[in-house]
Amino acid sequence: MAVANTITYETLYEDVLQDRLDQPTTWKEMCDVMITDTKVISSSYMSTTPSVQTVTRGTGHSMQTFAETAETLDIATGRDLGLFVDWADLSQSSWTKPAELFNRIGALLNEYIESAVLAQHASWTDFDNASIGGAAGNITVSAANIDDIIRGVKREIREANGQSLMNTNGVGIVWRAADFEILEAFVQANGFTTADQALKEGTVEGLRYLGVDHYWSNGHTSGHLLAGVKKIQRLGILRGTYGRAHTIDFPAGDTNTYLSGRSFYSRVDIGHLTPTGLKPLVFDVNVA
Repeated sequence: MAVANTITYETLYEDVLQDRLDQPTTWKEMCDVMITDTKVISSSYMSTTPSVQTVTRGTGHSMQTFAETAETLDIATGRDLGLFVDWADLSQSSWTKPAELFNRIGALLNEYIESAVLAQHASWTDFDNASIGGAAGNITVSAANIDDIIRGVKREIREANGQSLMNTNGVGIVWRAADFEILEAFVQANGFTTADQALKEGTVEGLRYLGVDHYWSNGHTSGHLLAGVKKIQRLGILRGTYGRAHTIDFPAGDTNTYLSGRSFYSRVDIGHLTPTGLKPLVFDVNVA
């Protein structure tokens, strides 16, 4: 006798989750993202740099020494999200559908990664009001100084000998929504072609202005913005969990019971590293 089973596949749900995770986010633009199944990623930098020596003709020269220091990115921080829906609710609710649930799970996991990246500000170089010619302290972003912030970031990169990386990777600033509004008004009020275009079409995330790519995020730690050379801040993501959509029928309630329904589950595991040798090119913009 032939037996024919009806099978529910996860492919659609995983595609929906991946679509959401693939949507633009500032961490994908600003970070050097490594998606890997390796837990610890090792690198090193020259922590003691040799000095150029004076040459005296006809005499020997003294060999110089250098030192390298190892540093690691450890993918060890995990977050997950599982949602349970009763079979009856899943059948009767036209809004509670698997695709929509995984879409929302993906959005929330992306928001977590965004906030986690922006929370690394303590490992960046401080950039405050003194960096744009004012008194020390947090910057109150305004139309009068937003261009000073942009120019100041680029100046600090040049002073740290980061021009080559700036040319290769570009520079980015992740503003708050209110700051981005100030930037939009500034762009509309200054220039000719750029101002006309901004007046007609407004501005969007990823706007390139004054040689810098501008983004905005609601995931900032209060009082801190991310700015600097792009692709310096490193973000490791575990391939084995990222974007995996799992459905579990009749999940266990406890050791003796199960729940009558289906659970929808995904997780992400990440790690961060600001390379010590490149820290002067990534800024913690202190804002009021």
